[in-house]
Amino acid sequence: MAVDPLAPFSPAVRDWFEASFEAPTQAQAEGWAAIAAGQHTLIHAPTGSGKTLAAFLYCLDRLARHPRPAPTKVQPGRVRVLYISPLKALSYDVERNLRAPLTGIGLAARRLGEPEPRISVASRTGDTPSEDRREIARHPPDILITTPESLYLLLTSQAREILRGVEHVIVDEVHAIAGTKRGAHLALSLERLERLRAPDDERPPPQRIGLSATQRPLAAIARFLAGIGPNREVAIVDAGARKPLELQVVVPVDDMSAMGEVLPLEQQPGGPAISPDLRTSIWPAIHPRILELIRSHRSTIVFTNSRRLSERLAQRLNELAGEELVRAHHGSIAREQRLEIEEELKAGRIPALVATSSLELGIDMGAVDLVIQVESPTSVARGLQRVGRAGHQVGAPSKGVIFPKYRGDLLECAIVTRRMHEGAIETTLIPRNPLDVLAQQIVAMTVMDTWTGDDLLGTVNRAAPYETLTREVLDGVLGMLAGAYPSDEFAELKPRIVWDRVTDEIQGRRDARVVAVTSGGTIPDRGLFGVFIVGEAGTPGRRVGELDEEMVYELRAGMHGDVIVLGASSWRVMEIGHDRVTVTPAPGIPGKLPFWKGDAVGRPIELGRAMGAFVGELERDLLRGARGRAEASQRLREQHDLDERAAENLLAYLEDEREATGALPTDKRIVLERFKDELGDWRLTLLSPFGGRIHAPWSMALEARLQERLGLEIQTIWSDDGIAIRLPEGETSLDGVEALLFPEADEVEDLVVGQVANSALFASRFRENAARALLLPRRRPGTRTPLWQQRQRAADLLAVASRYGSFPILVETYRECLSDVFDLPALREVLSGVARREIAVHAVETPRASPFASSLLFDYVAAYMYDGDTPLAERRAGALTLDRDLLRELLGQEELRELLDPDALTDLELSLQALLEDRQATTLDQVHDLLRRLGDLTSAEVAARTVDGAGAAEPWLGELETTRRAVRARIAGEERWIAMEDVARYR
Repeated sequence: MAVDPLAPFSPAVRDWFEASFEAPTQAQAEGWAAIAAGQHTLIHAPTGSGKTLAAFLYCLDRLARHPRPAPTKVQPGRVRVLYISPLKALSYDVERNLRAPLTGIGLAARRLGEPEPRISVASRTGDTPSEDRREIARHPPDILITTPESLYLLLTSQAREILRGVEHVIVDEVHAIAGTKRGAHLALSLERLERLRAPDDERPPPQRIGLSATQRPLAAIARFLAGIGPNREVAIVDAGARKPLELQVVVPVDDMSAMGEVLPLEQQPGGPAISPDLRTSIWPAIHPRILELIRSHRSTIVFTNSRRLSERLAQRLNELAGEELVRAHHGSIAREQRLEIEEELKAGRIPALVATSSLELGIDMGAVDLVIQVESPTSVARGLQRVGRAGHQVGAPSKGVIFPKYRGDLLECAIVTRRMHEGAIETTLIPRNPLDVLAQQIVAMTVMDTWTGDDLLGTVNRAAPYETLTREVLDGVLGMLAGAYPSDEFAELKPRIVWDRVTDEIQGRRDARVVAVTSGGTIPDRGLFGVFIVGEAGTPGRRVGELDEEMVYELRAGMHGDVIVLGASSWRVMEIGHDRVTVTPAPGIPGKLPFWKGDAVGRPIELGRAMGAFVGELERDLLRGARGRAEASQRLREQHDLDERAAENLLAYLEDEREATGALPTDKRIVLERFKDELGDWRLTLLSPFGGRIHAPWSMALEARLQERLGLEIQTIWSDDGIAIRLPEGETSLDGVEALLFPEADEVEDLVVGQVANSALFASRFRENAARALLLPRRRPGTRTPLWQQRQRAADLLAVASRYGSFPILVETYRECLSDVFDLPALREVLSGVARREIAVHAVETPRASPFASSLLFDYVAAYMYDGDTPLAERRAGALTLDRDLLRELLGQEELRELLDPDALTDLELSLQALLEDRQATTLDQVHDLLRRLGDLTSAEVAARTVDGAGAAEPWLGELETTRRAVRARIAGEERWIAMEDVARYR
């Protein structure tokens, strides 16, 4: 006899559910059984299968059956259900969507004569007003909806008391964070939450429930969710039956190869004097088709892969429609604006949004019946997430239309759509031991409690990303945070913790909590400017978004200032401050499209291999002549969702490439093409489908190898489709170069390690990691730190840290580049395949770049066109140092000291010596800082640098001595104080 899925529920909950829904979904039926049994549970199901209710309904039932005691002054109440969402927008969505079941269950209870449950819900995110946060701390809700960052802040404040009674933790869209540093941060926060329970609390630890639509492998995600240790087993509810998809890849032109050609003069508007080089583009053909689709559907989301493209596309569609038909939606638009835009779509006031990943996750966007994706989504998981926004109801098919931008993009779209039908989601890789995140959480943990090193390690090891962390590595991080590195070289680094190596006790310094709270989280600070509407006199206006620093430097302000487009609305720049841009509405006036710098998404290796196999299959069809071509065309239309013109363009693309090179790059063949460019220099292009995570480290290895063996400094560029190399004519023989393009698999890692530190990637990741580890906190909390200033501080730190090979953040940056950004194991597999002749190398010389090479070289030109604007710290891993000899020469040979005001020098010395009143020590930790910064001092010298003089200095020095943070030593017959970290330097 079948078990009734609603059996565990109270009559009121059963009554409401049966009145509201036809029947439970598989995710709900199986999920409720596992949750009711008290197991940690991971529910994997497609979008629109009721996952959120699967997680919440049992929790609501438990709250209704067992209400908490009435709050008192002694015990004001505690949160019982904690819901964690990766997106603030999703948090508000869930809070709103809980109202229906809560109201419905209350009405059902009243009808049945049962006590009406009083279940309170609140949301706490970075956007929650401070008064609301205080109210949550004073009167905790039964259900608290929050984000990973806000959970961290709660745990690092006295408000953590409201979390001591949490019974259920729901982590939504777990796949979106498991493979990131944000996920590692959350995993540690969950272990901190677990530690809040009193040792004598006999209740079971919080039950963890994870929800996701796209993830693989489920076992790894389950370990991430529940952590490591006894009683951490997870019931995996795999209700991931593939949702029906209605996909179409549309090419609105007959011949994509004609894109980019110069139009005949008679077709150029304004004549040759105005537009001498107007080129054909696919956009004029795409825009009307998108507009037509929007108008033929009720509600549409158009996804792009960049914020700039979303703004540009929204602007063009509105121009074409002659009205404000669509709005742009992305992370650089203010939250209030985004919510307003979302409500406009849900209410039917606008028929479409143009969005980025800001709407990718499970936000309920109402009755969306079409998703349009402009260019390939670059991964199967992303494609499923985005198209899944359409038909967001149980059993409803998801309808999506994809518009490729160029022929290479069309090739990727064809394989992505096929794998979307197959559910071939890419593997989620969980970062191993990210030390920057660990450092931040250690500071946060130790400002709240005193820990021992062993207790700390035990707690950290229970978080899945840190399962393999050793005590030796932990000690390295503790040493860095305690100020173990030479204070004169690491002047920027202030100790964040006090670590007594004798007792192994660790506690945070008194000023460290402010740093942990104001500079916490994992999302890097990009130095963005807030954009605000001009407010009434003396009041700040409403925030409408944010702009990249480099964009702001190009703007003019004032009554005749530049007009910018943000959220598909026009704004005139009135004023540019040090951290904000003030604007007024400028409706109907064309404006500049903003740009933002972001990280490119690399093709996953699984997709790369599948793409290579797909090309090989089509190549075999084409070799069979007209019949094979016809069969291939039919298969592309029926199995890969290409329309007729898309299928024809794709086959023509492969035919053109094969005609140029004689072979196509596949999973079993790499094409090595050589040709001369317009300057007469040789270009080598290594064409392969394996993706940027393989090509990026490969290109670095080639640069190192050619420099080492031939003394050549070459320029390379890589993309998802290969590597391009430029060789100045006459430097060396091509044969000598080509022989070095395939290093041995066992030597490639050493080559990459030696080269990566000289890359822009390494410098930028080091900057972000140092900030994440609280080594470079925000100078003024709550205000913007200019990106150039961040770069300079990071470059100075990197220049010093690079001399200490075990400096934890240096090690972490290598780990991140080699493991998270690059895919070295896959690169070794490819090179091993070449060595074993399992992957062939087809070498060919062509008179000009082949179609595949032309696509790759477009990336090359785009990269080097703006290279001169790239800040030095991002181009080379070195400090932004000043050449003082050159400066003297420019200033006429006089000494630098002659340029400085003597009084200014005196004031500076007094300030640096802490002899000015506003620089004197006011706490025990600041006295310790004096000893680290200035070196050995007498008691009198310390007193002169301390507020209240000897009266405060002497007891503080005594406490530093008692806690083994400072020692007395006789130097030249005089008793002086030395910081414990510097004792070895005096021996």
